[in-house]
Amino acid sequence: MSVNNATQEVQPEPQHGPLAGFTVGVTAARRADELGTLLTRRGAAVMHAPALRIVPLADDSELLATTKQLIDNAPDVVIATTAIGFRGWVEAADGWGLGEALLARLGGVELLARGPKVKGAIRAAGLTEEWSPTSESMAEVLDRLLAEGVADRRIAIQLHGEPLPGFVEALRAGGAEVVGVPVYRWMPPEDIAPLDRLIDATVGRGVDALAFTSAPAAASLLSRAEERGQLPDFLEALNHDVLAACVGPVTALPLQALGIDTVQPDRFRLGPLVQLVCRELPGRARTLPVAGRSIEIRGHAVVVDGELRPVPPAGMSLLRALVRRPGWVVSRADLLRALPGSGRDEHAVETAMARLRTSLGAPNLIQTVVKRGYRLALDPSADTKYADA
Repeated sequence: MSVNNATQEVQPEPQHGPLAGFTVGVTAARRADELGTLLTRRGAAVMHAPALRIVPLADDSELLATTKQLIDNAPDVVIATTAIGFRGWVEAADGWGLGEALLARLGGVELLARGPKVKGAIRAAGLTEEWSPTSESMAEVLDRLLAEGVADRRIAIQLHGEPLPGFVEALRAGGAEVVGVPVYRWMPPEDIAPLDRLIDATVGRGVDALAFTSAPAAASLLSRAEERGQLPDFLEALNHDVLAACVGPVTALPLQALGIDTVQPDRFRLGPLVQLVCRELPGRARTLPVAGRSIEIRGHAVVVDGELRPVPPAGMSLLRALVRRPGWVVSRADLLRALPGSGRDEHAVETAMARLRTSLGAPNLIQTVVKRGYRLALDPSADTKYADA
C-alpha cells in the first residue's frame, strides 16, 4: 500500500466576514442594536431606519384600562405570548400600584405560555404556567383551547404587536369572549427621515437586503413607500434585486400580500435570521473568471482572488454595466447612462473608470477598447451569457 505524500495547495481562509461588501437595512424598533451587532460582526454595513416606535407602557391608557378590567372581572384563561411583553405588563402594573392585584389575579386563572422565554418570565414573577406548547406555536395553543372547548369562556391574550391571523376569530367562532391585552402598541416613528432614506436606498439598489422582525414594521415601510409614490419601484426592487428576509411567516404576511418573495429561517429568532442572510447574499453574488483572476461582485465591494476590495458607488455602477455583458464592449454612452446623476459629459465615465480600476487593484481586469468603450477582460474559457447584475 503506497502513501501519496503530495500536498495540495490550501486556499487561505477569507479575511472578511460572509456579509462583507453587503448593506443590510434594519427596520426594527425593538432589539435593533442586537440585530445590527449580529450583522456587523459578519461584515455587513447596516442601515438602520426604525419603521415604528413603541408606545411606553407607563403612558398607555388602553393597557391601564384593560389591566383594571381583568383584575375586576377575572378571565378563565390568560395567554402570555412574549417574555418582554409579560415582564413589561407586570412592571407597568407595579408603576400604577396594581402589581400585586394583577399577580394575584393571574395566579388564579389558567395561564398558558407560548414558549420557554415567556415561561421564564412567568416564573420570575412568582407564577406557574399551566401549559406551554413544545413548538412555541400559537397554532398549537389554539388547538389545545379548541379541544378543551371555549364556549362561554373568557380568554385574555397578551398581544405583542404582530397580527395573529385567524387566532382570535377562531376563538370567537367557538363561543369565547376574547380580551386583547395591548402590551405594546406601534406608532409611526417621530423622525421619518431615516425611513425615507432607506426607501430611497432600496429603490436605488443601495441596499442588498432588508431584515424584518415584525409585521407592523413591514406594513409601515410599505405604507410610507406608497405615501411617497414609490411603492411600484420599491416592490420592483424587492422582487428582483433586494432580498426580503423575515424572522418568521407572520412577519412576512404584509410583504407576501403584495407578491414579494421572502426568505425565513426555520427557527424564528434573530440568530437564525442573520445566519440565513449570511447564506443568501453571498449565494446571490456573481463570480466571474477575469484576466486570470476570480472576481465576485458584491453590493458595494468586489472580492478579487479572495481579497475584499471596497468600490465607490459610481464604480459599482460601471462594473455592473460591464458584468451585464461580460466580455462584450460597452460604449461610453451606455456607461454614462449607468452612472447616477452624471449628466452628459463622457469624461465622467473616464474619471469613474480610473477610480474603479484603482479600487480593484488590478487595472487589467477592465480593458479599454479605443474609440468604442470598455470591456471586462473575461477569460476565453468562461461560458457566460448576458445577465442582470
